[in-house]
Amino acid sequence: MTLKIAFLASDTGTAQAARGALVTRYGNVDQKKADVIVALGGDGFMLSVLHASQDLPAPVYGMNRGTIGFLMNEYSESDLQERLSAAEEEVINPLSMQALDRHGKTHRALAINEVSLLRAGPQAAKLRIHIDGRLRMQELVCDGALLATPAGSTAYNYSAHGPILPIGADVLALTAMAAFRPRRWRGALLPKAASVRFEVIEPDKRPVMADADGRSVKDVIKVDIRSEPSIAHRILFDPGHGLEERLIREQFV
Repeated sequence: MTLKIAFLASDTGTAQAARGALVTRYGNVDQKKADVIVALGGDGFMLSVLHASQDLPAPVYGMNRGTIGFLMNEYSESDLQERLSAAEEEVINPLSMQALDRHGKTHRALAINEVSLLRAGPQAAKLRIHIDGRLRMQELVCDGALLATPAGSTAYNYSAHGPILPIGADVLALTAMAAFRPRRWRGALLPKAASVRFEVIEPDKRPVMADADGRSVKDVIKVDIRSEPSIAHRILFDPGHGLEERLIREQFV
């Protein structure tokens, strides 16, 4: 069976040249008619394609024409139909963010990797943390904090010394960035179904911004985050190179 492919590429010359070569070789269809969407670029572009195609039936297969490519497969122009037919599927549920700013406006966004809160001024942020409606931390003084999915655990979360999560684990990583008080608090592992609320203490003196996969909200005073099981992102990987293997391999480098 010949799969109908929609090729998408980032704006870089390398990605655009790859798209041109692949379209010439395999043809191209509209995303709505595609059996598979092939994304050419880096992880940032892959995230944007996953967000944009979440209501479409086709899974997304990425090929690395960018910088990092943790979510991408190796690039090759040959045997693409065979690779797509043999690819293994991983399903990821994003995080849902609802952020209230100082002006009373509510902002909503989805995050495949993580939702992060970051100080937006010279002073450290002060955050209060509730889990499932229960106060768990009265005051966290830090540069920021984030909640990461297993797919995002090797990204910003890992750079902040958070744990790498197996893709099949039904947990989320709550990680502090440069925690000052409690000084030795490094975060927590939470059930995937947990509802997390961050409240910003002294928002006028210590402004905080929230970010969901690059979608930023300034001057937040409260941020609610939970996993969104109604949305399933389907990502294809070459056999033996799926997220599960990559997450394990990343811990031994």
